[in-house]
Amino acid sequence: MEQGIPSKSSKARVVTLGCRLNAYEGAVIERHAAEAGVDDTIVVNTCAVTGEAVRQARQTIRRLARENPTSRLIVTGCAAQTEPETFAEMAEVDLVLGNAEKVDPLEWRRIAGSNAPDFGVAAAEKLRVNDIMQVRDLAPHMIDGLSDRTRAFVQVQNGCDHRCTFCIIPYGRGNSRSVPVGEVVQQITRLVDSGHLEIVLTGVDLTSWGPDLPGTPRLGDLVQAILRHVPDLPRLRLSSIDSIEADPALIDAIGSDRRVMPHLHLSLQSGDDMILKRMKRRHLRDDAIDFCQTIRARRPDIVFGADIITGFPTETEAMFENSLRLVEECGLTFLHVFPYSPRKGTPAAKMPPVPMPDRKARAARLRAMGQTRRDAFLTSRIGKVERVLIERGGKGHSEHFAAIRLENDLPDGTLVSATVKGVQDGSLIGIAQR
Repeated sequence: MEQGIPSKSSKARVVTLGCRLNAYEGAVIERHAAEAGVDDTIVVNTCAVTGEAVRQARQTIRRLARENPTSRLIVTGCAAQTEPETFAEMAEVDLVLGNAEKVDPLEWRRIAGSNAPDFGVAAAEKLRVNDIMQVRDLAPHMIDGLSDRTRAFVQVQNGCDHRCTFCIIPYGRGNSRSVPVGEVVQQITRLVDSGHLEIVLTGVDLTSWGPDLPGTPRLGDLVQAILRHVPDLPRLRLSSIDSIEADPALIDAIGSDRRVMPHLHLSLQSGDDMILKRMKRRHLRDDAIDFCQTIRARRPDIVFGADIITGFPTETEAMFENSLRLVEECGLTFLHVFPYSPRKGTPAAKMPPVPMPDRKARAARLRAMGQTRRDAFLTSRIGKVERVLIERGGKGHSEHFAAIRLENDLPDGTLVSATVKGVQDGSLIGIAQR
């Protein structure tokens, strides 16, 4: 998804593609570029999660170059890290920055020293991409959250030590590295003091936070420290987690503290054990089911979402049926469904492929199932009272992360109780209680 398309301006603007973490880093880039005095420059912060994401990045670059012929165009992000030559060879591109370089303020001061576009430079001279696997620390680019002044996303982890056979992201992000507890708590305290009512912890592999820090803490230790040291924080939410890595302290925090929102998005990927093994995942289907049952026993109001890939190489119809059944057995409500997309350089790309029509057909079936389950959940909320954080224009999210639109005219950043009156276009409709 493209975020923040720039209007024509003399300032540097960032166009971010892909995930929330990329958007967070896009805000860091924009700040560094502004402080360095970079102008008349467009920065495309790319995604590499699928081959389609890379294609869209190239398409976006060409369009922006046509619309801004006198501006310098810099490409960065995961696709630039994993396929730097691909972008350096594009005539529209003036510079390619790696993922470590893009959040380095020294790099942006260097760029500011030559603000004129440098068209026609050889591809090799455009590259400023180092070996991301050699990066051991998170760059000191902590900002006061990517936010809309109501909820803020706080990056606490980057990189991934796992090597799932379908995933290129570790080669774009490097190995796992964590932000120390003290820095996270300080940042969240600043955000709460400035009026933010919800914090979302984010990272490439969030549940791998901690082992690289002194004492090898776990994500549950971080969550409990936040809850303990920032007592005025009303809502704490977790982005996608790997359920097999959820530690006892994390499970305890979810089950015992109502400030942790009752919505978890799980990285499940498949419901078939053989496919999970071929993906080189660290869990089996029974592990996912057991986790959901454990959390639900501690927190009966919990709602689960999940990522699931359809048509992974060698997946048969029977294997896909196991994924369909997993949705029921885990009690999943919100599904993110992706037909498998091969990534060059990954082991899965060499495995026997499933025909693309079958991948897409299975994705359509799973999405339809997901929509049915989501609609049933939303309908079940009619007549109930929800706590809603109004984010913009009377719209926000419930604690279960259901979209909700209020009929009352209330200011952004308000946390209210609202009675649900109906459902429309995938959103709850509510009236705030006086």
